[in-house]
Amino acid sequence: MWKDRKHGEESPYIPMGPFKLRLPFVHYKFEWADYTQGLLMCAVDLSAIPLMIEILGMPFEVALAVVLLNGILYLTHHLLGDPVVPGWITPAIPLIMLYASQFPEGVERVHALISFQLTLGVLSILLGVTGLAGKVVSLVPSAIKSGVILGAGLAAVISIFEVGGRFESFPWTITIAMAVAFYFIYSKHFNRIKRKNPFLGIIGKLGILPVFVIAIIIAPIVGEAPWPNIEWGFSKPDFITLWNEYTIFGLGFPPFMMILTGLPTVLATYIVLFGDILQSKALLDEADEARPDEKIDYNPNRAHMIFGGRNTVMSIIGPDVTMAGPLWAAMQVIIIERFKEGKKAMHSIFSGSGSFRWGTNTDLLLLPIVSLVEPILGIALASTLLIQGFVSVRIGVLESKSYRDLGIAGIIGAILATKGATWAFAAGIILCLVIYGKDFFKGEDEEIFLKD
Repeated sequence: MWKDRKHGEESPYIPMGPFKLRLPFVHYKFEWADYTQGLLMCAVDLSAIPLMIEILGMPFEVALAVVLLNGILYLTHHLLGDPVVPGWITPAIPLIMLYASQFPEGVERVHALISFQLTLGVLSILLGVTGLAGKVVSLVPSAIKSGVILGAGLAAVISIFEVGGRFESFPWTITIAMAVAFYFIYSKHFNRIKRKNPFLGIIGKLGILPVFVIAIIIAPIVGEAPWPNIEWGFSKPDFITLWNEYTIFGLGFPPFMMILTGLPTVLATYIVLFGDILQSKALLDEADEARPDEKIDYNPNRAHMIFGGRNTVMSIIGPDVTMAGPLWAAMQVIIIERFKEGKKAMHSIFSGSGSFRWGTNTDLLLLPIVSLVEPILGIALASTLLIQGFVSVRIGVLESKSYRDLGIAGIIGAILATKGATWAFAAGIILCLVIYGKDFFKGEDEEIFLKD
């Protein structure tokens, strides 16, 4: 059926109300290059484990169960018509960790995380069902959009290079790995030579996967991580302990007052999450323009319902510090860059995003892969944050329509990265009111950038 798509049409699907069901091999071509890339990129998903161990005191196998459940729910996006590679609410992770740390470790902290994620999920679903999500995206002034995305990028980079950040633990490995990553993904020189060299062409199709292979080798050589201790068989996520000690099944429902206590941080997190929605739209607009053969339908309301549902479900079966976000910016860029190369490189945007996520889920079950990447989980997390930082800054700047927009965005971004989303959003509203007055929503349009 996927072969039947006519030029300029959407990929085939089964209508399901606001959703569009697409199944692998039936409605989209399975892309083995993206599936292969997903096999080791599960290292990024697994890098959530150290965060859950640190905040919730989870054993490794329990945290692995949370990652696996999250991985299964990642598939709902492309299966239901959202053409993205979903991920965490990455820029908000420091904010969420700070909020959870205010409660004593144990039942109270777990309850705080459950109520937080449940509230965020329900809020997102309501915005999607009522259609307000799409209106929010269109009504927010360009200067504030720009500042939120820019600030998310700055926060991601700061989290790596701040005192006590991951760069201090893996300075040589992160430097070498990211130099290679940016060369493979963004260099015009590599883009030119890979077209002439079949081997480099294969490397280019694998995106950031070769970078992780390099990290696995470099980290032990420079003494920043041990050599992997490969174990065989299947991974053993501990669902029993997860549900007995970290969910409402064993701990009961959190007190209602915790939901009220978490509301300000939930709203701040949504503001950051909103930046990911803007990134999704901007990236997919670029892809749609580059490939007129496939119409890409991105609906913010549908996206809200899907990631809102993921957060709601995870709050019940496996609360997660990273939350369920609408976009993995680093991988979305890699998928789109391949998509732009034409139909022969990637038949459909759903082929790339879907095949990739099937790959990550496969490897979460394979103990040899889990044990192989375990020593570099911190490096994997740093890599995806830095690539997201690059993308966020680029898109954030291009979202501004004038020099005044860019100035406002710079202040919003700096406040977001240092003081949090609530202060940043408040500053943006005040600045737009003071500078634009009655043109608060319209702003101005000087077209100061060439958007290529």
